[in-house]
Amino acid sequence: MRVGVDTFSGQVNLDPIIEARPAVGMNDVCFSPGGHTYWHSHEQGQILIVKAGTGWVCTRHGQVQQLKAGDVVYAEPGEDHWHGAGPSSYLVHTAISLGVTNWLEEVPAAEYARVTGG
Repeated sequence: MRVGVDTFSGQVNLDPIIEARPAVGMNDVCFSPGGHTYWHSHEQGQILIVKAGTGWVCTRHGQVQQLKAGDVVYAEPGEDHWHGAGPSSYLVHTAISLGVTNWLEEVPAAEYARVTGG
């Protein structure tokens, strides 16, 4: 399923696994090079399990982590963050979102470039 333009930049596709909203949502997400989420947070946190490719996760407070296959990342409840592929790699992860997801604004191109080097 192609994802709406109000939550992602670039080409992002997802395959829903569990949709028990608002308690939990679980999706396999494939980000094409340059594809990434908008800023967002999760009422009770989010777990990302990286399956393939490389990418990035960044918090509003400036914490940056490069992602690679095998990584598991936890976003704290209410923590504004974004995640997605780097400019020259796909990223595939399973996202387990707990509670309501609060979608925010698009990540500025300059911020994406600063974090990813692209």
